[in-house]
Formats: sequence, structure tokens, C-alpha cells
Amino acid sequence: LLIKGGDGDLGITPGHLQLLTNISPGAVTIRNGKDEELLFVSGGIMEVQPTQVSIMADTVARPQDVNEAAALEAKKAAEKALADKGDKADYHKTMQDLHEAMAKLRVVELARQRKKR
Repeated sequence: LLIKGGDGDLGITPGHLQLLTNISPGAVTIRNGKDEELLFVSGGIMEVQPTQVSIMADTVARPQDVNEAAALEAKKAAEKALADKGDKADYHKTMQDLHEAMAKLRVVELARQRKKR
């Protein structure tokens, strides 16, 4: 399992020590033998036990289910809001929206790259 944690990228293998961590919006790669699945998660919490990994997220989507056009629009809207220098109460929400939109676009791009292999 490869996932973006709150403090950086994490690789989880069978028998991993127990861990509870925040996860950031981004790609999750799940490997089971030669099989590999790519997913988008909106962020949340991950719990790792030696024989099980649980991910709690508001949104999980396969790359083909990500609306690329909507993600591009959300990215543009967040960038515009940041450029307009709105009040600080909106800053954190706008940054969160920007990171999520960029993560969705990255997952779509990763899926395209993997199809070319």
C-alpha cells in the first residue's frame, strides 16, 4: 500500500507495525501480488494493524470515476480565490479545495500513464 500521509508518503507492507495517522488528499496504490489498484482519497485517517489496514475517508474514487473537468474547474476557482487574497477564514478551506482538486488530477494522470505501459 502506498499513500500520502500528513507528514509525507507512506509505504505499508504486510506485518507493518501498528500506526494511526492522518492522510492527505491523493493517490492510494494497493498491491496484492501482481495486482495493483489505484484510488483517489480525499484525506482522512488510516489505521494500520499487522494484518489489516483501514482507511477512513469522506471520498474514495477510482480514476475513471473522477470528473476531470470538475476537478480542473475546482483548481482554477481555488487559484483565483487565493489570487484575490480573500480573508484568512477562507484561506484554509481554499487550500484544502486546491489540494483535493490537484490530487484528483494527479490520480487521473497516473491512471493514464499506467494504461500506456
